[in-house]
Amino acid sequence: MIEIRFEVGKIPNTEQIIEVYNSSGIKRPTNEYDRIKKMYSNSNLIVSAWKNNKLIGISRSLTDFCYACYLSDLAVKKEFQKDGIGRKLIEITKQEIGNKTALILLSAPTAMEYYPKVGFDKIENGFIIKRQR
Repeated sequence: MIEIRFEVGKIPNTEQIIEVYNSSGIKRPTNEYDRIKKMYSNSNLIVSAWKNNKLIGISRSLTDFCYACYLSDLAVKKEFQKDGIGRKLIEITKQEIGNKTALILLSAPTAMEYYPKVGFDKIENGFIIKRQR
């Protein structure tokens, strides 16, 4: 069994976050250091997974802690995927927001089959105005 430590509220350094994103397959603007840094400084629920003091997984959310929580990012380094780390990051996020708060996300096309396996229901009543870049 892999010895993994999970932390709530700790913002890893931006280089570590970019390394996880690049390894995980998640599409984020990792060539824009300041943008990644701003994404985290403006989020209010960060859950991270660590092995031997190295960041191996992260979730980033925006929430009011009483009604809605948007899980914006969920990323686990490729070599640690399928070890239950993403599931645990979601579980801790749910514990932090409480059971009266809806957990909402937009899935990447490649992850559409993953989220129902970890307890999410697909919804059809959403809308989006896509970012320019």
